[in-house]
Amino acid sequence: MVILVSSNGNIFHLELEMRLTKRKVVATLRQHSYKLTPQRRVVIRTITSSQDHLTPTAIYEKVRQDHPNIGLVTIYRTLEILAKLELICELHAGGSCRSYTISAPGHHHHLICSNCGKVADFPTCELEEAQQSLSKRTGFRIDGHLLEFIGLCQACQKEIT
Repeated sequence: MVILVSSNGNIFHLELEMRLTKRKVVATLRQHSYKLTPQRRVVIRTITSSQDHLTPTAIYEKVRQDHPNIGLVTIYRTLEILAKLELICELHAGGSCRSYTISAPGHHHHLICSNCGKVADFPTCELEEAQQSLSKRTGFRIDGHLLEFIGLCQACQKEIT
C-alpha cells in the first residue's frame, strides 16, 4: 500500500497489488457460461500481464504479434464482456478514447497524470452522501458514478520544477 498526502492534508491510500489474475478472470467467464476461445484467452493474457491502462488499439497491436488473424471487433467484444462482468476497469480520461486494465476489487477511482499518463487507483470514496442527496433532490435513480482526478504525478512534478 502507498499512502499519498495532498497539499491540503488529505490522505489517499493506494492499493497497488489488488488486481485480478488471469486465472480469476477465466474462472469468472466460465462461471457466467462464456466460451473461452483462443482469441479471448490472448486478450485476457494481454490485459492481465500489463501494468498499464491499454487502449483497444494497443491491445490489438500486442495481440496481433502472435495472432495476426485476430480482428479488432473481437477485441472490442471481449472488452465489452469483461467490462460487463466488472473484470476490467475502463478509464475515460482523454476525450473519447478509453483505456482498460484489469480491475482492482471493489469500487475505486483514478488519479491520472496529465503529463505521462500514469494511472493510480484509490479506493476511498466519500460520495455516497452526495449521491443520495442528489438523487433525492432530482428524483433521479443513480446507479453508480465515476471519478477521475487529473494532475501531475510526483515524478512529473520533479521534472517540471
